[in-house]
Amino acid sequence: MFRRLYISNYALIESVELTPGPGLTVITGETGAGKSILLGALSLLQGGRADARRIAANGRKTVVEGAFSTDVSGMRELLESHDLEWNDEELLLRREISSTGRSRAFVNDTPVSLQVMGEIAARLIDIHSQHHNLLIGDASFQLKVIDAIADNEAERTAYRDCYREYMKLHGRVAALKKRIAAGRENEEFIRFRLEHLHKLKPKAGEQAELERKQEILGDSAALSENLGIAVEALSGDGRSALGELRECRRVMQEVNTDLFEEPGEENGIMDRLESVMVELRDISDTLADWAARVHANPVLLDKIERRLQQIYEAQRRLKVADESGLLELQTTLESQLAAITGEDDELPALERELKELGASLKRCAEALTETRRRGADRFAEMLVETALPLAMPNIKFAVSLSAGKLTPEGRDVPSFLCSFNKNQELQSVSAVASGGEISRLMLCLKSIIAGRMELPVLVFDEVDTGVSGDVASRIGAMMRGIAASRQVIAITHLPQVATQGDVHYKVYKEDTADATHSHVLALEGEARVMETARMLSGAEVDEAAIQNARSLLKQKK
Repeated sequence: MFRRLYISNYALIESVELTPGPGLTVITGETGAGKSILLGALSLLQGGRADARRIAANGRKTVVEGAFSTDVSGMRELLESHDLEWNDEELLLRREISSTGRSRAFVNDTPVSLQVMGEIAARLIDIHSQHHNLLIGDASFQLKVIDAIADNEAERTAYRDCYREYMKLHGRVAALKKRIAAGRENEEFIRFRLEHLHKLKPKAGEQAELERKQEILGDSAALSENLGIAVEALSGDGRSALGELRECRRVMQEVNTDLFEEPGEENGIMDRLESVMVELRDISDTLADWAARVHANPVLLDKIERRLQQIYEAQRRLKVADESGLLELQTTLESQLAAITGEDDELPALERELKELGASLKRCAEALTETRRRGADRFAEMLVETALPLAMPNIKFAVSLSAGKLTPEGRDVPSFLCSFNKNQELQSVSAVASGGEISRLMLCLKSIIAGRMELPVLVFDEVDTGVSGDVASRIGAMMRGIAASRQVIAITHLPQVATQGDVHYKVYKEDTADATHSHVLALEGEARVMETARMLSGAEVDEAAIQNARSLLKQKK
């Protein structure tokens, strides 16, 4: 529900506040008084573009603020999807435009983009004007109307679920075909590289071991000489480290070490000498073993160098850094080749599944179409029945459903067809209807679907243009009927419509010494009688107009 509208510094409005009622709120006023300004302000809350000509030139910013109740289905989820704070009491939309034209939008005092504000406002306000009459020719809107009458939620849900599954599987099949095509293009190259690796047969750690052996064999003479010298220095027959230590031990055996060592001291000097000698003998034995393993072997060295050259060449050609890169590449190429073969085997099964799901989707689409055909026929009957009393005695109306491509909403392409004269063939509604006729058709349409669709607050802008008398009364009664189930705001010039309102506002202009301002006044009692009388008789309000006004207001009750 629309609780309040506040406007300041917009066009001729200095400051205005409206509080629409829960049923039908009517807004009247002379031409040029500022009723269209109110609609322009509302369009700003819908994220519309600001008209620079309507921004006040007094240096103060324009502010339009709308307060709404929060009992709108799905609104909390919508706000939370945009990380906006939820308020159980009230939903506040505000648009601010500086005198320089800079625009800012807020939802519950949080800055948002105009796109987000528009998305939220679309769930709250539906402004119906001459411009919005074009909507009746929109296929998407027509389909929503038919579905509302057809009451086919179960069929639409079944179709949408099947459509999502079909598109998901269709995407899988398309992606698989793309991979297979790409794989086939690369298969020969993959096999060529794999063949090279299979011939090479790289092994983990092989390169490091070969490089170690190459270094040993490549410098065997120098290694053998150096190791021999080291062994001789440690344990040779001549003057050696072990020989000197043995002499040291012999001499120290003549020394009473107890005179120098602390009582109970572990690892005495003799033990330490023995330990050093054991370690040196072990080192000497190790070096001797190494020396024994060093032999010149040109044949083995050549074999090792040729193998290393193969490994280095493979790394260069295949653009990897080391032997681990060769092994990883081999694993990757084998997986790619297996995937190509496996995907070729997988595709036929998926294509069969897609074909079966496609058949199910068509059956769901046919079931949905059948509900829409029945709904379309019923809607055509209801629209003619509703429109006949609104000065359209010869109206004929039908809904054509043609089969189009499968979409998330089905395959049906609707077209509203009508004629307004006896000798006129049915044609597209947007091609044959005048502005006034389309306005009345839209009013009839919304009257029919009001109880079937979650329409927001409906704002009608002079949809009663071009009618009078009994037809005007019927239009007013129709608006009041719509307002029985939702909030309606109607801008009108007709007293027959104005008197149907639960709340009545008058827009008027007032001149000051240096400016003209538009104001809005809530009318009750005699003030409302006089405004109705003015609408009946014009500038000169006589007693007959006043009595007529009282009669109209009394009839509403």
